[in-house]
Amino acid sequence: MPPIPVTIVTGFLGSGKTTLILNLIPQLPKTYKLALLKNEFGDVAVDSQLASSSAIGGVQELLNGCICCNLVGQLGDALDTLRKDVHPDRIIIETSGSAFPATLAMEVNRLGRETGYYALDGVIVVIDVENWKGYEDTSYTAKMQARYTDLIVFNKWELVPERRYEDCLDRVGDLELQVATVRSERGRVDQSVLLGLDSAFAKMLDPLSNTHDDHDHDHAKDHQSEVEVISVTLSSEDIMHHGVNLDSLETFLLSTPKDEVYRIKAIVKASRPPASSGGDVEPAVIHQGQTSAKYILNWAFGRWTFTPMSSAIQSSSALSSRNSRSGSIVEMPEGLEIDPLVRMTVILARGEADKWKKRIETQGHIESENEDGKARLQVTKILL
Repeated sequence: MPPIPVTIVTGFLGSGKTTLILNLIPQLPKTYKLALLKNEFGDVAVDSQLASSSAIGGVQELLNGCICCNLVGQLGDALDTLRKDVHPDRIIIETSGSAFPATLAMEVNRLGRETGYYALDGVIVVIDVENWKGYEDTSYTAKMQARYTDLIVFNKWELVPERRYEDCLDRVGDLELQVATVRSERGRVDQSVLLGLDSAFAKMLDPLSNTHDDHDHDHAKDHQSEVEVISVTLSSEDIMHHGVNLDSLETFLLSTPKDEVYRIKAIVKASRPPASSGGDVEPAVIHQGQTSAKYILNWAFGRWTFTPMSSAIQSSSALSSRNSRSGSIVEMPEGLEIDPLVRMTVILARGEADKWKKRIETQGHIESENEDGKARLQVTKILL
């Protein structure tokens, strides 16, 4: 059997990587099997839940760490599971927002040489034109993501004046890259552009070649210090707690400045359909005997969406949360229901975690819609 092509999709937090992948799926033949390996900060696999509800053959998750650093050793096992269980035509690796692509590409190359099962097809970097100028100034990793790539996808350019896109193009040009670029159409790029890149970057990382920059590789090892992460859980032992207080949650979402908070991802239970930032409401199907439904919250740079979870996903996610670094089942505190009202990951700029942890704990942003005080809030700073 020929090796399975592997496409790496990276890009800074909130750039639109998952949207790009989800928009690729309808373009593929119905018999084409696509598998996804998703790396998330925290322990809430939000984007993987979205992918699981689409036509992806299989999803593997690596949580609570970075796939190019402390989780890189688990890459081989995750790819092997997808290969055996899904028999995919292609595997897409979607990295966390701070991942350094060169290290990951080198590991895929190594696994391909040793096993013969995989071949790096290309590295795609998604750049958020609307916000890249701001975080590119402060993020070394954002520059490296743009530098080590086969294709740059400019996303969200429709949301800003043309001059902003030209400025972004100039900033990328300052990196002295010779790489293909393309503008998405609201997060969509033709599959013929995304797939079959025949990675020149993979050849550059050949272990017998000295063309890659060891200085950049070594310097990027410390890139995780650019972000901090907190985990939020709201649980209740009272079955009458039907859902989260959506008014308080919306106040929280509106109050988060994008220079301090990069991403918010959550699974929330709500007794009524919550509204996305644009005012759109997508109701979930509430079955007989239920008082609430689960929604996937995805917040980035001041905008957010709520997507209903399918009943199948709701049933499976209520059982456990798997920490891929330790391989253990993370159980709820004794006496609390195992299916919380809120499970949230907040990804922040460096130095912001302690302030926002205290703010969430004391200002009533995440609370039950029942005002009896029996819901329990836990806010934990995650060490990367």
